[in-house]
Amino acid sequence: MDKTGSPESFTRMGTLGIEEEFYVVDEFGRPTSGTDELVYETDPPEILEERLDHELFKCVIETQTPLIEEPGEARDQLLAVREALADHAERNGFQIAAAGLHPLAKWRELEHAEKPRYRAQLDRIQYPQHRNTTAGLHVHVGVDDPDKAVWIANELRWHVPVMLALSANSPYWNGFDTGLQSARAKIFEALPNTGMPTRFTDYEAFQRYESRMVESGSIDDRGELWFDVRPHSGHGTVEVRAPDGQADPDRVMAFVEYVHALVEDYAARYEDGEPGTDVRRELLDENKWRAIRHGQSAELLAKDSLETRPLAEIVEREGERLDVSGLRTLFDGESGATRQRRIRREEGVQSLCESLLLEY
Repeated sequence: MDKTGSPESFTRMGTLGIEEEFYVVDEFGRPTSGTDELVYETDPPEILEERLDHELFKCVIETQTPLIEEPGEARDQLLAVREALADHAERNGFQIAAAGLHPLAKWRELEHAEKPRYRAQLDRIQYPQHRNTTAGLHVHVGVDDPDKAVWIANELRWHVPVMLALSANSPYWNGFDTGLQSARAKIFEALPNTGMPTRFTDYEAFQRYESRMVESGSIDDRGELWFDVRPHSGHGTVEVRAPDGQADPDRVMAFVEYVHALVEDYAARYEDGEPGTDVRRELLDENKWRAIRHGQSAELLAKDSLETRPLAEIVEREGERLDVSGLRTLFDGESGATRQRRIRREEGVQSLCESLLLEY
């Protein structure tokens, strides 16, 4: 990986890429070390070649879709990657589960990966990284101009809490109920260079920041800027990293649909010369906290005022404005956090673990 990216990466508009982090689990659905076997010791299916990697823990694995040229191809590509991963895991004696945090992942009992990149992070960051068993969904949308990408990323910050509230799927941490809807978001925020980013005036300002972080030794490379939304200076995309991991592919596709529509909408506004908004980061942080704590029942501060609006109203407006249906489906359904609590209460921990499995 290059230490920093380049403005020349931003060449194409509207392409898609979907990255998902999953848990490798044993026959009982409990997290287990399996990434050595799945990533290094066996050959993955063709669609996963060079698109399969592990994360900090040996129980967390990441997939990437191939470059998606047309939005209509996204679902088929997502399902093909997921099915290939599930088959690959099964052939090697594992299963795959998805959530923002696995309810039985106890970080003190799990193995860290040996990859030098992660060992360096553990040494530099210490405790916050040692306990980072999180798993999320990342959506990339191609943008054909670096300044436009930065402008869009600035505007998307207000939408991050909306997506987090709808995706909240991690009520349990280290085996206990946190009282939060997305404990993943709070655990991950303990790392440096995470959470809600500041507003950048243009790509040059972002590039100066990225370069300074590398040159000062604050990060090893651009990939360690882990903000909830960022211009990805390597892929030439705007990347949204806010949602919790999801087992249901329909839920994933609702976020893909929304992010793609947002990027296309803001790109058109940028080209029309619309001035960007400058919402204080502290207010955006407040909205994110409300999403973490309350999930679908959150009331969020409006972008243009200090009034609060229920998530239901925001979902209705966004769906109509962008002509997307997935947000409404997400909101009308049972949230991931609510579902996990219900299954654990009514059926027990074993059923909860089974409910998080990918099934193909």
